[in-house]
Amino acid sequence: MANFFKASPKKTQIQQQLTVNIRHLDQQGCGVAFQGKKPIFIEGALPNETVEVKLYEQKSKFSKAKLLKVITASPNRAEVMCRHYFQCGGCNLQHMDYQSQLTYKQDKITKLFSRQALNELMPWQNPIVSDPWHYRRKARIGVQYNKRGEPIVGFRQRESNHLTEIKSCPVLVEAFNNIFAELKDILAKVSGKNAIGHVEIIAANENVVLVRQLVKLTAQDKQLWQSFSSKNEWLVYFDDGKSLTPLMEDKTLSYSLTDAIKIEFSVDNFIQVNHLVNNKMVEQAQTWLMLNENDVVLDLFCGLGNFSLPIAQKVSSVVGIEGVMSMVNKAQENAQKNGISNCQFYQADLNSDWQNELWVQQKYTKVLLDPARAGAYQALTQLLTCKVSKILYVSCDPASLARDAKLLIDHGYKIEKIALMDMFSQTKHVETMVMFSL
Repeated sequence: MANFFKASPKKTQIQQQLTVNIRHLDQQGCGVAFQGKKPIFIEGALPNETVEVKLYEQKSKFSKAKLLKVITASPNRAEVMCRHYFQCGGCNLQHMDYQSQLTYKQDKITKLFSRQALNELMPWQNPIVSDPWHYRRKARIGVQYNKRGEPIVGFRQRESNHLTEIKSCPVLVEAFNNIFAELKDILAKVSGKNAIGHVEIIAANENVVLVRQLVKLTAQDKQLWQSFSSKNEWLVYFDDGKSLTPLMEDKTLSYSLTDAIKIEFSVDNFIQVNHLVNNKMVEQAQTWLMLNENDVVLDLFCGLGNFSLPIAQKVSSVVGIEGVMSMVNKAQENAQKNGISNCQFYQADLNSDWQNELWVQQKYTKVLLDPARAGAYQALTQLLTCKVSKILYVSCDPASLARDAKLLIDHGYKIEKIALMDMFSQTKHVETMVMFSL
């Protein structure tokens, strides 16, 4: 069969500069303007602003443009706190004042519910907030090396796999104010450079630096890391892809949940990144559920017992279900160490069929669930057969929440209360608590 030459289509000219008016923000926090009927997405622009932009990508249905100049600024525009903001991909709402960030996030949830044809009145409650700066107690810091072999330490650039070299980060807790300079210094000295992929930091009762290093630590490198640890009073652990090993001693990590409850965790366990919002969230969950001593509560996706343990102090019993066995064991240990005997934990894949599990046979009066971003559609489908009168849904993704809310509402549930939880201020990420009742 003959092959015929086919000319490649010419690339669309993408260096065009335009002056446009911003209509609204999209779900990712980008300003949206229009060139004819085609939308243009512009990071850093706000509604009702007139801005000068340069197109850098054109598709048949949309374009992307870089913000060059704000000609007419929105009254909601704020001065950014971070010197790396316009390169780093970690935050994307610093240019918006904090109250406007909360309004945007609440509107984002409302619009997603509307797309599911859920147009009933949204009974919004006051949002759960903390200080919008220096709140993040857990983060992953990337490590790369330039052509000269010098370390680059920071976060991913926007729309890129390359790192922005970070000097400081105003959303990290102050315990790690100097982490970037300290890491850059030691990474320039250690021998296993290319083997270090990233570093995780955790602030709790102890401050932890977890180094992802796939090669064995040399004696000289161990001394360098010991000096690093002692100087900064940070515990150092190493992850070789198979196990986690402390540099020196393995201390118990924990955070206070209430005056009476302390949650212990391991360096590889999930914990919420915003300590204050987490504590307020747990307190509000108890209030909304209107707990009493006769309640039997089912806590799905329970993790380490973050909700289960304080709830157990106010009810007859709690059953917590978690997919990761190590966290189930840790939750049970947390119950024992906090002197809580009416709380049991089981392992189950809640996205599979769990109707024949023994814990399902119990009669529950109330349910709490806190799933990952994918949501809890499969779990809710099975939970509907239990006909529990109150379901408290804690969500970290508004799109899956809207989908799951439609399932519950289609089966007779009503939204009793809904509130934004600003776990990640200065970013587009949204967390929500919803109280459903029959």
